[in-house]
Amino acid sequence: GCINIHASLLPRWRGAAPIQRAIEAGDTESGITIIQMDEGLDTGAMLVRTPCAISATETAETLHDRLADLGATAVLEALSQMAQGSLQPEAQDDAESCYAAKIHKHEADLDFSQPAALLERKVRAFNPWPVARATLNDQLLRIWQASAMSAPCDQPPGTIVHSDRDGIDVATGEGLLRLTRLQRPGGKAVAVSDLFNANATLYAVGKRFATPSA
Repeated sequence: GCINIHASLLPRWRGAAPIQRAIEAGDTESGITIIQMDEGLDTGAMLVRTPCAISATETAETLHDRLADLGATAVLEALSQMAQGSLQPEAQDDAESCYAAKIHKHEADLDFSQPAALLERKVRAFNPWPVARATLNDQLLRIWQASAMSAPCDQPPGTIVHSDRDGIDVATGEGLLRLTRLQRPGGKAVAVSDLFNANATLYAVGKRFATPSA
């Protein structure tokens, strides 16, 4: 038979995008599972499970790279146990499974009516692809870095309530989302301080990000 290296602690996050979905969901732990492949989707018996913590600033890119290193070690461990005849396959509990659906580009369109904490997780989950985005001044901005803040706000979601070289604070459905690294059309991803050098008025208080189309 064949074995497979899966980037989650199965049975959680079976499917195509376990790294991104774990970050988006706010999981604090991920890991690698080596499984014996069967006819199902990531349903085979577990041979080796290696956990790792998800940090508060984790992106899909950084977690991917850490899991790649863990995966190499874990598959060698599985092969070693196989050679020694000491493997102890463990069946997955289907009741504890969940599905990591494939990422679609439209998911990167930020809806500021959602809570800031969720929006921050989306920014991290969709870095480096497809990259969170939102429209301001009829320009599609890619949002590479952001942080949620619990400050109260009575402005409509998507409204810029504060902006300076440290970040652009945007009202959300719950709390504020501070944007700190952005990419304008045709440009590179840069810190907000560099955008302010070009034209701070584009990000003035009171301007509002567009609501994504349904």
